[in-house]
Amino acid sequence: MTLPPGRRARKKAATRQNIADTALRLFRERGYDAVGIRDVAAAADVAVTTLFSHFASKEALVFEQDEDFEQRLTQAVTGRTPHEPLIPALRREIHAMVRHCTAEGAEPIWRMIDETPTLRRYEESMRQRHAESLATVIADDPDLSQTSTACRTIAKFVIDAFSLAREADDPDAAVDEIFRMIEAAWKVTEEIPPI
Repeated sequence: MTLPPGRRARKKAATRQNIADTALRLFRERGYDAVGIRDVAAAADVAVTTLFSHFASKEALVFEQDEDFEQRLTQAVTGRTPHEPLIPALRREIHAMVRHCTAEGAEPIWRMIDETPTLRRYEESMRQRHAESLATVIADDPDLSQTSTACRTIAKFVIDAFSLAREADDPDAAVDEIFRMIEAAWKVTEEIPPI
């Protein structure tokens, strides 16, 4: 049984969400580059130091789900049931993440990201970090015996699947199409003897 978070944890989570929601509202209203950290803190009615205790940078305010997404991806690997194949578990998680990021109201945020070089660079570094974390947990799984290169390649494919599907006209169909290719690539790695 999971215990509900305590009052302090709930208050901290609410403060974090308030800051993120306030930042996105200001960024949409004024434009990302026209809003400073002090503007966000003032509008959220928190101190700048409080803002930085929740978010490491201005860019992190836009990608407030970053850590959660990374944990969800690694949990898709480590939380699989015994003998559950890797690729279907990752496909389910990418489906869920794409649905979240293509939900109603998300399009203006992604447009802002696409139009802002600083945010595009941040997203790229975030995707690289997610791919590295995912590759590490795949490589550490005792039930999987692929090479480090195979683990890193598949992890990169999975992270890129998210980006490609998010931009597609039919994101769900795109995830399924991409994952058919990822599944085929993974099967090839299972057939190659370790070096």
